[in-house]
Amino acid sequence: MAPREAEPEQVAPARLKYMEELRRLREEAGMSLGDLSEATTYDRSYLSKLERGERLGDFDTARRLDEVYGTRRMLQNLWLLAKDEAYLGRYKQFMRVEAEASVRFEYSASTIPGLLQTEAYAREQLGTGLLSEDKLERDVEARLNRQAVLARAIPLRLRVILDESALRRRLKDPSAWNRQLEHLVKMAELPNIVVQVLPFGAGLQYLLGGSLTILGMPDGVYVAYLEGSTSGELIEEPAEVEQHKLFYDQLRDAALPPAESLEFIRNLIKD
Repeated sequence: MAPREAEPEQVAPARLKYMEELRRLREEAGMSLGDLSEATTYDRSYLSKLERGERLGDFDTARRLDEVYGTRRMLQNLWLLAKDEAYLGRYKQFMRVEAEASVRFEYSASTIPGLLQTEAYAREQLGTGLLSEDKLERDVEARLNRQAVLARAIPLRLRVILDESALRRRLKDPSAWNRQLEHLVKMAELPNIVVQVLPFGAGLQYLLGGSLTILGMPDGVYVAYLEGSTSGELIEEPAEVEQHKLFYDQLRDAALPPAESLEFIRNLIKD
Protein backbone atom coordinates (compact mmCIF):
# COMPACT_ATOMS: atom_id res chain seq x y z
CA MET A 1 0.00 0.00 0.00
CA ALA A 2 1.38 3.41 -0.92
CA PRO A 3 2.15 5.64 2.05
CA ARG A 4 -0.56 8.14 2.81
CA GLU A 5 0.40 11.68 1.99
CA ALA A 6 0.38 14.11 4.87
CA GLU A 7 -2.53 16.50 4.79
CA PRO A 8 -1.47 20.08 4.10
CA GLU A 9 -1.39 22.26 7.19
CA GLN A 10 -4.39 24.54 7.34
CA VAL A 11 -3.60 28.24 7.34
CA ALA A 12 -5.61 30.48 9.66
CA PRO A 13 -7.86 33.06 7.91
CA ALA A 14 -5.97 36.25 8.74
CA ARG A 15 -2.62 34.70 7.86
CA LEU A 16 -4.08 33.33 4.61
CA LYS A 17 -5.33 36.80 3.68
CA TYR A 18 -1.93 38.30 4.49
CA MET A 19 -0.01 35.85 2.29
CA GLU A 20 -2.53 36.22 -0.55
CA GLU A 21 -2.25 40.01 -0.48
CA LEU A 22 1.55 39.81 -0.50
CA ARG A 23 1.49 37.70 -3.64
CA ARG A 24 -1.26 39.75 -5.32
CA LEU A 25 0.44 43.08 -4.71
CA ARG A 26 3.79 41.86 -6.04
CA GLU A 27 2.25 40.37 -9.18
CA GLU A 28 0.15 43.48 -9.86
CA ALA A 29 3.29 45.58 -9.46
CA GLY A 30 4.97 43.40 -12.11
CA MET A 31 7.79 42.52 -9.73
CA SER A 32 9.66 39.25 -9.35
CA LEU A 33 10.83 38.09 -5.96
CA GLY A 34 14.29 39.22 -7.00
CA ASP A 35 13.00 42.71 -7.78
CA LEU A 36 11.23 42.87 -4.43
CA SER A 37 14.37 41.70 -2.67
CA GLU A 38 16.32 44.57 -4.20
CA ALA A 39 13.60 47.08 -3.29
CA THR A 40 13.35 45.98 0.34
CA THR A 41 16.82 44.49 1.02
CA TYR A 42 15.09 41.38 2.39
CA ASP A 43 16.35 37.98 1.27
CA ARG A 44 14.46 36.45 -1.67
CA SER A 45 13.85 33.16 0.15
CA TYR A 46 12.45 35.03 3.16
CA LEU A 47 9.98 36.92 0.96
CA SER A 48 8.98 33.67 -0.73
CA LYS A 49 8.24 32.04 2.63
CA LEU A 50 6.04 35.00 3.56
CA GLU A 51 3.97 34.53 0.40
CA ARG A 52 3.64 30.78 1.00
CA GLY A 53 2.59 31.30 4.62
CA GLU A 54 5.61 29.43 5.97
CA ARG A 55 6.66 32.49 7.94
CA LEU A 56 4.75 35.45 9.31
CA GLY A 57 7.71 37.78 9.51
CA ASP A 58 7.72 40.85 11.74
CA PHE A 59 5.96 44.19 11.85
CA ASP A 60 8.87 46.05 10.24
CA THR A 61 8.60 43.78 7.19
CA ALA A 62 4.91 44.59 6.81
CA ARG A 63 5.66 48.30 7.19
CA ARG A 64 8.41 48.21 4.55
CA LEU A 65 6.19 46.32 2.10
CA ASP A 66 3.42 48.88 2.63
CA GLU A 67 5.95 51.56 1.66
CA VAL A 68 7.02 49.66 -1.47
CA TYR A 69 3.45 49.01 -2.66
CA GLY A 70 1.99 52.33 -1.50
CA THR A 71 -0.71 50.57 0.50
CA ARG A 72 -0.51 52.84 3.57
CA ARG A 73 -1.12 50.55 6.60
CA MET A 74 -3.05 47.72 4.93
CA LEU A 75 -0.34 45.07 5.28
CA GLN A 76 0.57 46.26 8.77
CA ASN A 77 -3.03 45.85 9.89
CA LEU A 78 -3.27 42.39 8.31
CA TRP A 79 -0.03 41.39 10.02
CA LEU A 80 -1.38 42.47 13.42
CA LEU A 81 -4.53 40.39 12.87
CA ALA A 82 -2.47 37.36 11.84
CA LYS A 83 -0.19 37.77 14.86
CA ASP A 84 -3.15 37.91 17.29
CA GLU A 85 -4.68 34.90 15.55
CA ALA A 86 -1.47 32.89 15.96
CA TYR A 87 -1.22 33.79 19.64
CA LEU A 88 -4.82 32.79 20.35
CA GLY A 89 -4.31 29.49 18.53
CA ARG A 90 -1.26 28.63 20.62
CA TYR A 91 -3.03 29.70 23.79
CA LYS A 92 -6.03 27.49 23.06
CA GLN A 93 -3.66 24.57 22.55
CA PHE A 94 -1.98 25.39 25.86
CA MET A 95 -5.37 25.47 27.62
CA ARG A 96 -6.13 21.98 26.30
CA VAL A 97 -2.81 20.61 27.55
CA GLU A 98 -3.17 22.46 30.85
CA ALA A 99 -6.44 20.68 31.64
CA GLU A 100 -4.78 17.26 31.18
CA ALA A 101 -1.58 17.94 33.15
CA SER A 102 -0.87 16.16 36.43
CA VAL A 103 2.06 18.37 37.51
CA ARG A 104 2.85 22.01 36.83
CA PHE A 105 6.01 24.03 37.43
CA GLU A 106 5.57 27.76 37.04
CA TYR A 107 7.71 30.88 37.28
CA SER A 108 6.14 34.33 37.25
CA ALA A 109 8.27 37.44 37.08
CA SER A 110 5.70 40.18 37.62
CA THR A 111 2.22 38.93 38.57
CA ILE A 112 0.58 36.35 40.80
CA PRO A 113 -0.14 33.24 38.65
CA GLY A 114 -3.77 32.77 37.63
CA LEU A 115 -4.20 29.54 39.60
CA LEU A 116 -3.38 31.40 42.83
CA GLN A 117 -5.27 34.64 42.23
CA THR A 118 -8.22 35.91 44.23
CA GLU A 119 -11.21 37.25 42.36
CA ALA A 120 -10.21 40.82 43.20
CA TYR A 121 -6.70 40.31 41.80
CA ALA A 122 -8.01 38.67 38.62
CA ARG A 123 -10.54 41.46 38.10
CA GLU A 124 -8.00 44.26 38.50
CA GLN A 125 -5.41 42.59 36.28
CA LEU A 126 -7.81 41.64 33.50
CA GLY A 127 -9.48 45.04 33.75
CA THR A 128 -6.29 46.72 32.56
CA GLY A 129 -7.00 45.22 29.12
CA LEU A 130 -9.76 47.79 28.44
CA LEU A 131 -12.41 45.07 28.13
CA SER A 132 -16.13 45.65 28.04
CA GLU A 133 -17.91 44.90 31.31
CA ASP A 134 -19.44 41.70 29.92
CA LYS A 135 -16.13 40.49 28.51
CA LEU A 136 -14.37 41.28 31.79
CA GLU A 137 -16.93 39.27 33.77
CA ARG A 138 -16.54 36.29 31.42
CA ASP A 139 -12.75 36.40 31.60
CA VAL A 140 -12.71 36.64 35.40
CA GLU A 141 -15.10 33.70 35.66
CA ALA A 142 -13.01 31.65 33.21
CA ARG A 143 -9.80 32.35 35.15
CA LEU A 144 -11.34 31.35 38.48
CA ASN A 145 -12.87 28.22 36.96
CA ARG A 146 -9.40 27.07 35.88
CA GLN A 147 -8.46 26.82 39.55
CA ALA A 148 -10.68 23.72 39.84
CA VAL A 149 -7.66 21.57 38.89
CA LEU A 150 -6.28 22.23 42.37
CA ALA A 151 -9.31 20.69 44.08
CA ARG A 152 -10.15 17.71 41.85
CA ALA A 153 -10.10 14.12 43.14
CA ILE A 154 -6.43 13.78 42.17
CA PRO A 155 -5.33 17.42 42.46
CA LEU A 156 -2.76 19.01 40.23
CA ARG A 157 0.69 19.13 41.82
CA LEU A 158 1.72 22.75 41.55
CA ARG A 159 5.12 24.29 42.22
CA VAL A 160 5.39 28.06 41.79
CA ILE A 161 8.38 30.39 41.90
CA LEU A 162 7.29 33.98 42.45
CA ASP A 163 9.69 36.78 41.69
CA GLU A 164 9.78 39.32 44.50
CA SER A 165 8.56 41.99 42.07
CA ALA A 166 5.24 40.11 41.80
CA LEU A 167 4.85 40.48 45.56
CA ARG A 168 5.80 44.16 45.60
CA ARG A 169 3.29 45.27 42.94
CA ARG A 170 0.19 45.73 45.06
CA LEU A 171 -3.47 46.00 44.17
CA LYS A 172 -5.03 49.46 44.38
CA ASP A 173 -7.16 48.36 47.34
CA PRO A 174 -4.85 47.60 50.32
CA SER A 175 -7.37 45.26 51.95
CA ALA A 176 -7.81 43.31 48.70
CA TRP A 177 -4.03 43.04 48.40
CA ASN A 178 -3.83 41.77 51.97
CA ARG A 179 -6.42 39.09 51.18
CA GLN A 180 -4.41 38.07 48.12
CA LEU A 181 -1.28 37.56 50.22
CA GLU A 182 -3.25 35.61 52.83
CA HIS A 183 -4.68 33.46 50.04
CA LEU A 184 -1.15 32.74 48.82
CA VAL A 185 -0.13 31.52 52.26
CA LYS A 186 -3.26 29.39 52.59
CA MET A 187 -2.72 27.76 49.20
CA ALA A 188 0.99 27.18 49.86
CA GLU A 189 0.11 25.22 52.99
CA LEU A 190 -1.78 22.62 50.92
CA PRO A 191 0.12 19.34 50.38
CA ASN A 192 -0.04 19.57 46.57
CA ILE A 193 1.25 23.15 46.32
CA VAL A 194 4.71 24.62 46.91
CA VAL A 195 5.43 28.34 46.64
CA GLN A 196 8.94 29.79 46.60
CA VAL A 197 10.02 33.42 46.43
CA LEU A 198 12.88 34.55 44.23
CA PRO A 199 14.21 37.60 46.13
CA PHE A 200 15.82 40.62 44.52
CA GLY A 201 19.03 39.58 46.26
CA ALA A 202 19.26 36.51 43.99
CA GLY A 203 20.45 38.82 41.21
CA LEU A 204 19.79 38.54 37.50
CA GLN A 205 18.24 35.38 36.06
CA TYR A 206 17.83 34.17 32.48
CA LEU A 207 14.01 34.15 32.55
CA LEU A 208 13.50 37.59 34.13
CA GLY A 209 10.91 39.63 32.27
CA GLY A 210 8.57 36.81 31.28
CA SER A 211 6.95 33.70 32.66
CA LEU A 212 7.54 30.00 32.20
CA THR A 213 5.13 27.12 32.72
CA ILE A 214 6.17 23.47 32.43
CA LEU A 215 3.37 20.92 32.32
CA GLY A 216 3.87 17.24 33.05
CA MET A 217 1.32 14.87 31.52
CA PRO A 218 0.15 11.56 33.06
CA ASP A 219 2.10 9.64 30.40
CA GLY A 220 5.36 11.30 31.44
CA VAL A 221 5.56 13.77 28.53
CA TYR A 222 6.42 17.40 29.35
CA VAL A 223 5.63 20.60 27.44
CA ALA A 224 6.69 24.18 28.17
CA TYR A 225 4.95 27.48 27.63
CA LEU A 226 6.78 30.81 27.49
CA GLU A 227 4.59 33.86 27.86
CA GLY A 228 5.04 37.60 27.61
CA SER A 229 2.44 40.31 28.11
CA THR A 230 1.02 39.92 24.58
CA SER A 231 2.55 36.74 23.20
CA GLY A 232 3.05 33.09 24.05
CA GLU A 233 4.95 30.11 22.69
CA LEU A 234 4.08 26.47 23.29
CA ILE A 235 7.23 24.29 23.22
CA GLU A 236 6.84 20.56 22.63
CA GLU A 237 10.25 19.57 21.24
CA PRO A 238 11.77 17.33 23.98
CA ALA A 239 15.26 18.84 23.79
CA GLU A 240 13.89 22.39 24.10
CA VAL A 241 11.56 21.43 26.93
CA GLU A 242 14.48 19.83 28.77
CA GLN A 243 16.48 23.04 28.36
CA HIS A 244 13.67 25.07 29.92
CA LYS A 245 13.38 22.58 32.77
CA LEU A 246 17.05 23.36 33.49
CA PHE A 247 16.29 27.09 33.45
CA TYR A 248 13.52 26.43 35.97
CA ASP A 249 15.87 24.40 38.17
CA GLN A 250 18.31 27.33 38.19
CA LEU A 251 15.53 29.61 39.43
CA ARG A 252 14.48 27.11 42.08
CA ASP A 253 18.08 26.83 43.32
CA ALA A 254 18.28 30.63 43.65
CA ALA A 255 14.88 31.00 45.36
CA LEU A 256 14.20 30.95 49.08
CA PRO A 257 13.25 27.53 50.50
CA PRO A 258 9.48 26.97 50.90
CA ALA A 259 9.39 27.67 54.66
CA GLU A 260 11.40 30.89 54.29
CA SER A 261 9.23 31.90 51.34
CA LEU A 262 6.08 31.60 53.44
CA GLU A 263 7.71 33.66 56.17
CA PHE A 264 8.62 36.27 53.56
CA ILE A 265 4.97 36.56 52.48
CA ARG A 266 3.72 36.63 56.08
CA ASN A 267 6.07 39.55 56.78
CA LEU A 268 4.57 41.41 53.82
CA ILE A 269 1.14 40.90 55.39
CA LYS A 270 2.39 42.34 58.68
CA ASP A 271 3.89 45.33 56.90
